[in-house]
Amino acid sequence: MLRGQSVLSHAVNSVVEAGFTHIFVVWGAVEPSSDATSHPGVTLVHNPEWQTGQASSLQAGIHAARQVGGTSIVVGLGDQPFVRPSDWVAVASSGSPIAQALYLQPDGQKTAGNPVLLAAEVWPLLPLLGDFGARNLISSRPELVEQVLCSGSPFDIDTIEDLNQWN
Repeated sequence: MLRGQSVLSHAVNSVVEAGFTHIFVVWGAVEPSSDATSHPGVTLVHNPEWQTGQASSLQAGIHAARQVGGTSIVVGLGDQPFVRPSDWVAVASSGSPIAQALYLQPDGQKTAGNPVLLAAEVWPLLPLLGDFGARNLISSRPELVEQVLCSGSPFDIDTIEDLNQWN
């Protein structure tokens, strides 16, 4: 728990506050708790192929977006609780086929990360299998990518030690 809520709940709350019409939470091994997914407009999407890697989760999200007539998706991670609603909106507002959040670190370095906008025109270029999402496409087709300066943090919480840094 992070400040009384699950890490996923923090991430989902940020997306909800950004005001998106459709929000899909793709899950695999363990169904998310209701504290993270009980908002109106949040739909759970099960990825039965989750063991095969990130690509199958990305494809599950794209499939869900197609089902509602989506022309783009904005992808984020459930273990990144410090992405701000304004970051989601800034990335989603890009007119580029791919937009990637860019965060300024305290040391002045810039770090690219999530969320990432993927317009429907690039969906066929994304992997179907493997343990990577859009990373290879972003690095191999920089002419399609706009980096969008964001004010939140790309810090993710993968371990108990990570969690303890913030509690």
